[in-house]
Amino acid sequence: MNRSIRRNIATACILAAVSLTAATAALAQSSVTTDGTATVTKAEKRASNKQARKQNRAAKNAELAKLEKNGYNSASDDASYPDKLQAAQKKAGE
Repeated sequence: MNRSIRRNIATACILAAVSLTAATAALAQSSVTTDGTATVTKAEKRASNKQARKQNRAAKNAELAKLEKNGYNSASDDASYPDKLQAAQKKAGE
């Protein structure tokens, strides 16, 4: 896998983890048990997971749009797939 693709995937994962952690912490502060520990309901977990999925999808779509803007066609069944992808990544400055 190309180094820049791995870097982009790692960045997206880190952003998702940070946003998930922040969303969970913000939601959990409103529900505190008698012993002082925070609890998170299923609905809060679903909401934070949904937000993380939306952010990951937006990051992926933005990256794909950037590559397509620089000449990459994801719909082609061309045998030169890696070469065209790498050329688009190089042109995009990744």
